[in-house]
Amino acid sequence: MKIYVGNLAYSTAEDDVRKAFEAFGEVGEVNIIIDRMSGRSKGFGFVEMPNDDEAKTAMAELNGTELLGRQLNVNEARPRTDRPERGGRGGGGGGRRY
Repeated sequence: MKIYVGNLAYSTAEDDVRKAFEAFGEVGEVNIIIDRMSGRSKGFGFVEMPNDDEAKTAMAELNGTELLGRQLNVNEARPRTDRPERGGRGGGGGGRRY
């Protein structure tokens, strides 16, 4: 099961998140989302847990708890939706015409 973990401190490492979830069972992949421009954490990430029962227990127990001074927002990850591209070609706008 893929789990969304939000409201992470920017200093949170993947190992910090892994340790919190391993208390409830086997943890597969941990992925903290990084901003491409700044190289800094965006404050959220995802955890994969192969056992759904362990994942549900982890979500229930960790949601609202504190990690590195921040109250976590933990729930089942929703499927990614296609978002329209931002910037790049084809956008409107332009300069003023006099």
